[in-house]
Amino acid sequence: MRDFIEIKNFLLKLLEEKLPEYFYYHSLEHTKYVLEKVQEIAKYELILDEHDLLLLKIAALYHDVGYIVSNINHEVESCKILQEHQDFLGLDNKDLDVIKRMIMATKIPQNPKNNLECIIADADLEYLGTNDFKRIGDLLFKELKYLDSSLTPQKWLSVQIDFLENHRYYTAYCLKEKTPIKQNNLNELKGIKL
Repeated sequence: MRDFIEIKNFLLKLLEEKLPEYFYYHSLEHTKYVLEKVQEIAKYELILDEHDLLLLKIAALYHDVGYIVSNINHEVESCKILQEHQDFLGLDNKDLDVIKRMIMATKIPQNPKNNLECIIADADLEYLGTNDFKRIGDLLFKELKYLDSSLTPQKWLSVQIDFLENHRYYTAYCLKEKTPIKQNNLNELKGIKL
C-alpha cells in the first residue's frame, strides 16, 4: 500500500482543487477534522492494529470526496472515486471493500455494522457533542441555504432539533464524552425563540 502521507497529500490537493467553494461545511477542513477525530476515537476504543487504523484514516479522507461530483448520494460517489484510485492507493479488493463499507456507514441515517464503521460514523458527527456545535452548524446552514434558497432559520432550527433528538453515538468514547454536551446543545436549540 502507498505511504499514508502521500495518500493524504494527494486527496487533500484533490479536494482543494475540485471541491466547490459553496460546500462551507463539507469542506477540506471537515475532512481534516474527521481524519483527526477517527484517530482520537480509535485510540480510546483501543484500535491498535496499524492496518485497521490505516484503513480508517483512508476512509476518513475519502468519506466526502464524492462532493466533487454531486451532493446527492455523495457516499456512493466517494466509493466510486476510491475504486478509481485503487491502483494508485495500492489497495487489494478486501481492503477496498472494508473502506467502502466505512464510507457508507457515514450515510444518514447511520447504520454502522462493526467497530471501524462505528468510529467513522461518530467522527463524522462528533461536532454535535462539542462546544463548536453552533459555529459548525452555521456553516452547514449556509451550505444548505445555498443549495436550497427556501431554507429558513425556523425550518433549520426544526431540522436541527429533530436531528439531534434522533441521533445516537455508537462508540464508548462518544457515548461518554460527547452525549452530555450534545444534550446541552439540544436544550439550547429548544430554548431558541425565532
